[in-house]
Amino acid sequence: MNLRCLLLPILIVTASLAGEKLAPHPKALPNTHAAGEVDRPEMVKHIVADPAKLPGIVVDETAAELVGDWQYSTHTPPYVGLGYLHDMKSGKGAKSVTFTPELPQAGWYEVRLAHCYNVRRATNTPVTIHHADGEATMRLNQQEEPPHAHLFRTLGIFRFEKGHAGWVRISNDGTEPTKVVIADAVQFLPVEKK
Repeated sequence: MNLRCLLLPILIVTASLAGEKLAPHPKALPNTHAAGEVDRPEMVKHIVADPAKLPGIVVDETAAELVGDWQYSTHTPPYVGLGYLHDMKSGKGAKSVTFTPELPQAGWYEVRLAHCYNVRRATNTPVTIHHADGEATMRLNQQEEPPHAHLFRTLGIFRFEKGHAGWVRISNDGTEPTKVVIADAVQFLPVEKK
């Protein structure tokens, strides 16, 4: 089967309305790093400050559902929006972040996950995609560099119903006790299945 992106104009939908300033997730703990304090300055140029400028349907952590305590950080760029969340290496098995899009139409979507990367990240982060045909769960090595703009990695292509029945959930269940799990953004790109 061949898959190709639709040539129709791609809707740009984000968790916040266009022109609205992003606000940190009200349930997330604040960033402990000073503004501009980063471990990889060369990656700052890859930060996507405005999720609305990305193609497809993007759900940022600012609109996700959090279970357990998650903390903001901007220490390791790149990231989408204001920063990213991490699990603080605690509460293993008790924390999750769920990204639920509002999809404009039923169909096939390439699902991409954004996360920054380095050796402090979990190598076995569980990610579950709830789609129209069931659920797919995989474990990701968040120490590996994502191939799309140093920021996004493809999780697969799945069929979704219109609306908000589908979701993507990152959890810290079974991850290494000395490593952090990262949650940043999820992108849904409409594709045509051949």
